[in-house]
Amino acid sequence: MQTKIKKVELRNLELDDYKQLKKSMIKSYPELEDSYWKEQDIEKLLDLFSEGQLVILADGKVVGAAFSLIVDEVLVDKNPNYAKITGNFTFSTHNPKGEILYGIDVFIHPEYRGLRLGRRLYDARKELCEKLNLKAIVFAGRIPNYNKYAEKLTPKKYIEKVKLKELHDTVLSFQLSNDFHVMRIMKNYLAGDTDSKEFAVLLEWNNIYYDESPQLINTQKSIIRLGLIQWQMRPLINLDALFEQAEFFIDAVSGYKSDFAVFPELFIAPLMADYNHLSEPDAIRELAKYADPIRKKFQEFAISYNINIISGSMPYLENGTLYNVGFLCKRDGTSEMYYKIHITPNEVLHWGMKGGSQIKTFDTDCGKIGIMICYDVEFPELSRLLADEEMNILFVPFLTDTQSGYTRVRHCAQARAIENECYVAIAGCVGNLPKVNNMDIQYAQTAVFTPSDFAFPSTGIKAETTPNTEMTLIVDVDLNLLKELHEHGSARILKDRRTDLYEIKKLNP
Repeated sequence: MQTKIKKVELRNLELDDYKQLKKSMIKSYPELEDSYWKEQDIEKLLDLFSEGQLVILADGKVVGAAFSLIVDEVLVDKNPNYAKITGNFTFSTHNPKGEILYGIDVFIHPEYRGLRLGRRLYDARKELCEKLNLKAIVFAGRIPNYNKYAEKLTPKKYIEKVKLKELHDTVLSFQLSNDFHVMRIMKNYLAGDTDSKEFAVLLEWNNIYYDESPQLINTQKSIIRLGLIQWQMRPLINLDALFEQAEFFIDAVSGYKSDFAVFPELFIAPLMADYNHLSEPDAIRELAKYADPIRKKFQEFAISYNINIISGSMPYLENGTLYNVGFLCKRDGTSEMYYKIHITPNEVLHWGMKGGSQIKTFDTDCGKIGIMICYDVEFPELSRLLADEEMNILFVPFLTDTQSGYTRVRHCAQARAIENECYVAIAGCVGNLPKVNNMDIQYAQTAVFTPSDFAFPSTGIKAETTPNTEMTLIVDVDLNLLKELHEHGSARILKDRRTDLYEIKKLNP
């Protein structure tokens, strides 16, 4: 059974982590005797190359780690065994001026496997390799399932079958899925590794940004990938069916390394079919009971798929008052709620909803973002307040029943992108719900809009979906282009405002 996690943290190793680190290593390598690094070894690694030593924590507990050295490329070419590559475990082979980031260990506590935590460690290593302008990541991977096939298959044949997915190896299959390729087979690599028959596979990941003439590299992430979900309204028998459909899309967009998965406004409306016999105000209040279970499940998805999830919106009861809210579920396991501020006449008339009073940006690992629900984007003051807080991307989950309603959302969203010099991503629902009162038809075309200047599409449209068809939209946006626009654009809307004559401010900051 998979361990539940509330918060995940990836950071550099500290010496104070050693006790927890040792326990996790012993659990991770039960087949190897004396399978943990001694405290003096960890202290030396930190002294030599603290940036290369990474740990991952689940609810404050060290559950995984990745250790690295920088070595000369010529050392790797000499086909060394584990003792030689580590300088007989003294780490004397570490050379800050070397070309290769060599992974000497990586592990995840067995109770925390299956949550893609190992993938985070590998992604962090790749970022470090790029940051330090190193040529490649190299390491020797064990093949612990080989002992089951050693009598029938040579190591070469075994590796070929793992590559073709005819066989599964708990280590090698994982490495191949993380874009590493096999360089060669190594004999007598790790003494005592009977599961691998002391064979190992030398694996490599090439840094395509490597520059033999080192230059200063901007290490701050600037390219953000958005995964927008144009959700088809369809009958759903229960909450588990909704989770199954939602996970399908989260899995799909995370498979393309998206940083965000964005759902539309009130995408959970199909669940209201069970309450169609009730009045509309009572039915929508029954739907509100799903809000907390959805938040918790989406937090799990955010951790498991290593993606920030914007949960669209759903009805939410707070002290007897009905709001339209959504949740930003971050990939570190935390979550924040956002409210629809402006309530449409229809929401007031049929459901008795009220608007929230929280106007704020959200800090993410991709910078500051804003989130508005549908009608909110039609009020320019609101997004300007968020732009003043240095918002780079504005997300707008929406639901519109007619093309005229969609047109209002679309054109206002485009205006917000231009006037606030930011990206605006809108995601809506499509399809019909004939058995749900007041939610029977939907019209949508999901899109990402940009400012209007030479660095951006001349139409101000980065990408858009086919209207009224269930699909995803995966789009890269470059935050560095926004920085350039703010300072050197042909029009500098944010800088050229006459704040000496007028201002927009929160009444309750």
